[in-house]
Amino acid sequence: MKNIKRFSAITIIGILLLVFNSCDDTSEVFTISTPSAPVLAELGFTDLELDAVNTGNPAVTLNWNEANYGQQVSINYAIQFASDNAFTSPVTAATITGKTAITLSVNEINAAAGNAGLNPFEWKTLYARIVSSIGSQNSEKAISNAIEFNVYPYFNYVFNDYYLVGGGVAPGWNNNSNNPPLFRDASDSNAYYYTGFFNKPGGYDEGRFKILETIGLWQPQWGVTESEGSDDPKTSGSIAGNPGTQSNDPGRFGVPTTGYYTFMINFASKTYTLVPYNATGKTSPASLTVKGTSTADVTMAALAFDGHIWYAKNVRLTPGNIEFVTGAGANWGGSTSFSGVATENGGAVPVIVEDDYDVWFNDLTGRYILIPLNL
Repeated sequence: MKNIKRFSAITIIGILLLVFNSCDDTSEVFTISTPSAPVLAELGFTDLELDAVNTGNPAVTLNWNEANYGQQVSINYAIQFASDNAFTSPVTAATITGKTAITLSVNEINAAAGNAGLNPFEWKTLYARIVSSIGSQNSEKAISNAIEFNVYPYFNYVFNDYYLVGGGVAPGWNNNSNNPPLFRDASDSNAYYYTGFFNKPGGYDEGRFKILETIGLWQPQWGVTESEGSDDPKTSGSIAGNPGTQSNDPGRFGVPTTGYYTFMINFASKTYTLVPYNATGKTSPASLTVKGTSTADVTMAALAFDGHIWYAKNVRLTPGNIEFVTGAGANWGGSTSFSGVATENGGAVPVIVEDDYDVWFNDLTGRYILIPLNL
């Protein structure tokens, strides 16, 4: 007796649909093998002293063997540098596609060294490697061997500086009138602070201010995302910039009443806060002097608008250190160059490169900033 298998009509239709769908599937599957990493060739030298004059000249040519992905694919290569062989904080200096050699200029190597954390004007080991990938999403990365060489960088000032302008702050709506700077966070170069007096005599348009990037120029400028006229004073919000985020000028920051406030702005997150600050009982020193091995004594002046903000303009500083010394003999200092928070008996502020500086100090918060004028 034959065994007869019976199928329902639904089962037969399902099988036919599966067959038809299989026949219609004309997509191709792209497969690659586990990539073999590029091999970076050693350099023909061990020491590289960078020339601060001829910064466009070629400095280093890197060559490597092509990575292998088991297919004919276009391969992306990222050229990375770091201050340690583990590449704890790698810096990508350049990217290319489909080539296995690149020449980097003096300026590019100097920038990579500075961004990797190497100090200017001292010999230090710099590590290099190649990271391959494929596709627009830089997938399937493969990392080459690391090579090293000693480099002597010149100074590379990698920071941005920002200044107040507006009716609510010291210079008024004058873009070149001893505009106070924002004080940069020493551990986060995207974060800036200003604690001080803001004036709002009355009226909707009073107590307003914006942020400029260059003294004497109206652009680039930063403000709020709301248009002028709809820019109600707020304690926090998003920032906009011309040309940072748009082609037209942004709205204005503003305080609701006259008083002391702490303004914080972050150019990475594009946000700000503006909150009241209790300055009750906060008295300024009778005088303040810049002292140290970097300069002869320089007397600082306090803003007439806000006596807690001190400045000394166009001060020549040489490598060494400075402190802020009050008339009563208190010494204020910190451990970070260019910007930071000074404390009483906090040590000396390091000066790592010679230049003319504008020096600013806030006796409410201890924040200081040294802005080089020629770097």
